[in-house]
Amino acid sequence: MNIHEFLIPPAESARRKGPHDRIVMSSRVRLARNIRDAAFPGWAKKPERVRILDQIRPAVETLPEMRGAFSESMDNLSTLDKQILVERHLISREHAAKSAGSGLVLNRDESLCFMINEEDHLRMQALRPGLQLKQAWMAIDQADSVLEKRLEYAFSQDVGYLTACPTNLGTGIRVSAMLHLPGLVLAEQINPIIQSVNKLGLAVRGLYGEGTEALGNVFQVSNQMTLGEAESAIVERLDKVLSQIIEHEENARGTLLEKKPKMVYNHIGRAYGILANAHSISSKETMNLLSLMRLGMDLGLFPGSDRSLTDELFILTQPAHLQRQYSEKLSAEERDLLRADMVREHLKAVSRPISKPSGSEGGKLDKPEKQ
Repeated sequence: MNIHEFLIPPAESARRKGPHDRIVMSSRVRLARNIRDAAFPGWAKKPERVRILDQIRPAVETLPEMRGAFSESMDNLSTLDKQILVERHLISREHAAKSAGSGLVLNRDESLCFMINEEDHLRMQALRPGLQLKQAWMAIDQADSVLEKRLEYAFSQDVGYLTACPTNLGTGIRVSAMLHLPGLVLAEQINPIIQSVNKLGLAVRGLYGEGTEALGNVFQVSNQMTLGEAESAIVERLDKVLSQIIEHEENARGTLLEKKPKMVYNHIGRAYGILANAHSISSKETMNLLSLMRLGMDLGLFPGSDRSLTDELFILTQPAHLQRQYSEKLSAEERDLLRADMVREHLKAVSRPISKPSGSEGGKLDKPEKQ
């Protein structure tokens, strides 16, 4: 099966809705599991990895939720295929580097994804649009409970599930959300927020996780401890922290519009001007400018336009997705030219931003609707 025929089209993916999705772009809960009495993938020889793959993959494929899933060995996917999956946040950069003895099983609506022989034998994750940590946890917990009856996990009565990295020891859970926080960045409040979150034992990372920068004002917030705390308690704690961050972001946006409206309009107007008229633009600059346009959509500065347009361009303008549209190998300079052409074409129907949000009074932001 061709992965590109299987994946949800970017335009459709960008239209998916969820609670608080103007700020929380997606929620994810990941579990790390290993097979008892087998070497971790990083230490295992190729025949051992292949044996583990052949053991885990059928067990995952027969889950009711995985009916009609995409299932493939990583060595049968091209480098471009893998990079597209990374850009969609469906697999990790580490898994993209894997080949024989590693595999992927992805369900139809891209809400459940199983990476086999990444850092651990099995890393399963549930994804949801918006703030839906509890729903994601329930989905992956259900799948895990079924798999635990079919696979013999490496488990210790003293410390819990055994994992390749000590930071995942215990529950093996990683709960995270991807947040769009341009208000806090523009208000220069993002660093205090990050410091406060870190003090609570949570990690704040960039767009693609650990070791990456926050392109497009997008940040990932996740738990760091997995030992000594129940999974439901970790989910609940992160959910509460995210609700506070959402409130801070909404307040930052409202305060900026009230006290520095011209600064906000200037940033958003310049972003639109460059994106709608540039003839060469890098991936990084595109992401940062699309972030400001997305903020403008949320603030009502682009009447008649929907946030899904910027979310679609977030996906389409990334290097591998851009490369996929053209059969020949593209240099970075050629990608920058084609990216600019694509963005200009998509923004043809978008009028320049108005200088006052629709439905606002004196530059004040409408109170956000409850979700």
